This record gives sequence, C-alpha cells and structure tokens, in this order.
Amino acid sequence: MSIVWVVAADGSRAQIFESPNRVGPLQPVTRLDHPEARMKDSELYADAPGRAFDSTGSGRHAMENEVDAKKMESIRFAKQLCDFLQEQSRTGAYDKLVLAAPPQFLGLLRDNLDKGVREKISAEVDKDLANETPDDIRDHLPDFLY
Repeated sequence: MSIVWVVAADGSRAQIFESPNRVGPLQPVTRLDHPEARMKDSELYADAPGRAFDSTGSGRHAMENEVDAKKMESIRFAKQLCDFLQEQSRTGAYDKLVLAAPPQFLGLLRDNLDKGVREKISAEVDKDLANETPDDIRDHLPDFLY
C-alpha cells in the first residue's frame, strides 16, 4: 500500500498529514511555520528605501524594492518546504503527494520542487487550507488519493 502525504500550505505555514487509506482521517506528520511571512512590510525592512536622482533633470525620488518583502518571505518559505519534501522523499517517507495551496503559492511550490518530488504528486487542490482542521482538509480532497 502506498504512503500518501497531504500538504496544506500557504505562504507562511504548512500542515503535513499522512492518509492511511482512501477515506480515513488524516494523521498529522509535522507542521512548518514561517512567521516572517505574516509580518508587515515595515517590520521586514530594516530602514527606508534609498533615494536616487532622475536620469534627466535634478529631481530625486525614493527607490522601490523589486519584490515586496512579504512575497520574498513566501518564496523563502516555499523553498524551505520544498527542501523538506525533497529530503523526506529521499528517505522514502512517502510514495505519493497531494498539494493543497492557494494558486500563487502552489505556483511557487511547482517552481521549487525537484523532478523526483513532482513525479510523486498525485493531486493538487488550489485552495487555502493551511488553517483548516484535518477533517475539513479531508473534505476538500479528491477521492482518488491512491
């Protein structure tokens, strides 16, 4: 019988469960948190952005960051979660993987998962279930976990 892991994640937290069978309750495996992604931008930036001169004329303006701090923290967390899933895949902790995440974070996960883990994905659910109970998460999963 295959070991199926269910990952319910958003940009700042992930709950990981094992599904022992098609219809049974989800069993907790672990939880990962990245509280920095829940902080305000002002708490993440050390100081105000720098200033620059216009290319023509004598005007000055504040420089903007290329990626906002919250998005950068979500990217960091996606990489952290993917590293964890890749390491667990190498140890044989699971055979199949179900990912449940909001569409934007699901895209970050896809971008950062290695080929071996991507091949183990049996389903994706594009919903934010990271704060839900195991029973509520189970209700959103397809019946074809195996």
